[in-house]
Amino acid sequence: MGETVGTIALTIGDPNGIGPEIAVKAAYARTGKPGPKVILVGDSHVIRHYAESHAAGIALISHTGERSDGQPAIFWHPVDSLPADQFQPGQISAAAGQATVDYVAAAISLVRSGAADAIVGCPHNETAVNKAGIPFSGYPGLIARLTQTEENSVFMMLVGGGLKILHATLHERLHDALARLSPALIEQAGMACATTLQRLGIPKPRIGIFGINPHAGENGLFGDDDDRITVPAIKRMREAGLHVEGPVGADVLLTRKDIDGFVAIYHDQGHIPIKLLAGRNASALSVGSNILFSSVGHGSAFDIAGQGKADATAVLRTLRLIGNQATEASNTDTGHDHHG
Repeated sequence: MGETVGTIALTIGDPNGIGPEIAVKAAYARTGKPGPKVILVGDSHVIRHYAESHAAGIALISHTGERSDGQPAIFWHPVDSLPADQFQPGQISAAAGQATVDYVAAAISLVRSGAADAIVGCPHNETAVNKAGIPFSGYPGLIARLTQTEENSVFMMLVGGGLKILHATLHERLHDALARLSPALIEQAGMACATTLQRLGIPKPRIGIFGINPHAGENGLFGDDDDRITVPAIKRMREAGLHVEGPVGADVLLTRKDIDGFVAIYHDQGHIPIKLLAGRNASALSVGSNILFSSVGHGSAFDIAGQGKADATAVLRTLRLIGNQATEASNTDTGHDHHG
């Protein structure tokens, strides 16, 4: 069995994107339901704005309290970050980028204090965070820095469409990603994949490693990168007792129904099959740190922010995944989340 999660801190993501809307909608949908307790983490004025429209009649109370009348409530942990005049749905800004990071830092503090067991993050915007002067290429690197974990040890695993794919490299120029590949990096990715699958309830996972080159190099015909990098890594993982297949070309390996999880070498190799099968309902786990963290597999959709159109389906699926219901969270049906 996977981990049991009692409380999830749900950060609202970029406050000027759809994050706060879908966070409030998801928290509202979870009120009075069995499963993990959800705590919204974000600026009070932003959460109240969306609660008025999407959680009418439900009280907002501190995560440390309870309603005296026993009625359902939405729990929250206010973070004072975004100036009121910078709350501008649909606008990319440095203030909103800073707030996005502040919300995650506050959620990590909740986990460290024992007030929460895990974190789900609503969509961020990389441009906004970088405008704030914070080097940022996605949640995994941020989680690494905030938890003082080596960045090369924290990876993203996308879950959706019946697939679980961990990415050895992520948001970077493809030339740079391939240049920093090493047997050690592939081995770390494979070990993180195995540990994560075990946490999701698969005690003895089968892991497939994609090849770097087409056909995994075709015995040197298309390059020796796999012979130099993935093959030694797989040998070491097998010696450590893991059931590992590969390297095999991603197009072939993805047809294997007996593989529990895959390791993609670079961003598109893993994202394309997940997005094709799961649409915008994928979940994105940041794995390798001591914090159980997941975000949704879609963007902040500034073009519809603040319009009441955003669909919270992906957040609800991610909450279920983190709440130890991975099978339900990885169904293949698609919803209508708008990707920005």
